[in-house]
Amino acid sequence: MKLFLREQLPLILFYTGQVILVSLWYWVAAEEHTVSAVVYGALLGLVMLLLYLAYRYYSQRRLYARLESPLGEMDQSLNELGEAPLAEALSDLLRNQFQLYKNELYGTQQKLENHAAFINRWVHQMKTPVSVIQLSLQDLDLEDEVSEGMQEEIDRLKKGLEMALYTSRLDKFEQDFKVEGIHLRDAVENAVAENRQWFIRKQVYPEISIAIDMSVISDAKWLAFMLGQVIVNAVNYSESPGKKVQFIAYLLGLNTVLEIKDEGIGIAKEDLGRVFDPYFTGNQGRQYHESTGMGLFLVREVCNKLGHQVEIESVLGEGTTVKFVFIQY
Repeated sequence: MKLFLREQLPLILFYTGQVILVSLWYWVAAEEHTVSAVVYGALLGLVMLLLYLAYRYYSQRRLYARLESPLGEMDQSLNELGEAPLAEALSDLLRNQFQLYKNELYGTQQKLENHAAFINRWVHQMKTPVSVIQLSLQDLDLEDEVSEGMQEEIDRLKKGLEMALYTSRLDKFEQDFKVEGIHLRDAVENAVAENRQWFIRKQVYPEISIAIDMSVISDAKWLAFMLGQVIVNAVNYSESPGKKVQFIAYLLGLNTVLEIKDEGIGIAKEDLGRVFDPYFTGNQGRQYHESTGMGLFLVREVCNKLGHQVEIESVLGEGTTVKFVFIQY
């Protein structure tokens, strides 16, 4: 109603001015000042105006109702807005616009799907030469320092390919996960074994304190990916040999909490609130040149999709604790 009155305001003002001018003309031109005739003419004109406004509002009420209320869904714009010419024209415009939007959205989705398929094929193709290089390295008679350096770079390449693969899969997460009961200790031990080369290279030692019968509801593949990202960070940022990475699990009410504690360089207080932002590396990441800024971002995204929570605490120079909270619904 407010929008209708705002639109018709110029007409109302024009009519008011017209009534005043006509009334003055009658007042001046008439031989006898007949106030009743002037008032009668003004009232008659007012009745006609009100009838016209009522007709306009009734014929376009659905149009004004739609313009004054936000859309809940895109296809709501396709609802008929009335039989008035303006309403019909606007309905046709919205239908054409919606069709153009759907066509453009479909084209964009096709491009994204093609890109994701290309990334998946490319990553799988790159795994083969990486594996061949790793096998060839074992046959070469190189100095231990050279061999270790090459092996470290191969491991980095593997982690990079893995991150690219999981990043491309994230957009179609709903088609790529399976929720089931998982023994938490087994999942952690498998993740540690998968990343044992990082522990050995940095001379950092895992310490697992998780009950054998403790289990959580999650997806095994995505959970392994998240644990791997956190483990690599914990090991990479351990400042000196001999440090430990602790894996501790306990119950908090109905929920299960997994803590991964390292004794590394920690995170600056001003950076702590941004560590889950994409591509954010922070002062420590730039100093050690180890971080891509995507690991913790992906961890948080996966947690959100699985219904888990991830939290991080850190003291600069003392270490960092990453907490996974497996919520029991």
